[in-house]
Amino acid sequence: MDAIQIVCIVDDDESVRMATASLVRSFGWQTRIFASAEEFLKSGDLGATSCLISDVRMPGMSGIEMHDQLLMLGYTPPTLFISAFPPVALRAKIQKDGVLAFLPKPVDAGTMAHWLNLALGSP
Repeated sequence: MDAIQIVCIVDDDESVRMATASLVRSFGWQTRIFASAEEFLKSGDLGATSCLISDVRMPGMSGIEMHDQLLMLGYTPPTLFISAFPPVALRAKIQKDGVLAFLPKPVDAGTMAHWLNLALGSP
């Protein structure tokens, strides 16, 4: 029996968070959603995260800072960053430290499916 693959979604915008979770579930994966980087880091779900989808710009800790914290804690889930405002620092992280891609908002469903299939295989 295959282990359950869980995609964790971190985005401060509730409508984006819910839409992204709905899209990912439509592809067959289970999701867990978080309104902030801090909420995700305190959740106890770090080790169960098969793939991480995170907004870059959030109040408090950014998605990039959260990803750096995950690395310091020894977690390296395949990560997709999404943002309407791509920072220069993100471009340097792509294909490094487990960051697969930057996806501009609004995220195209086909593009999301491509990267999730690359990270996880089929559900």
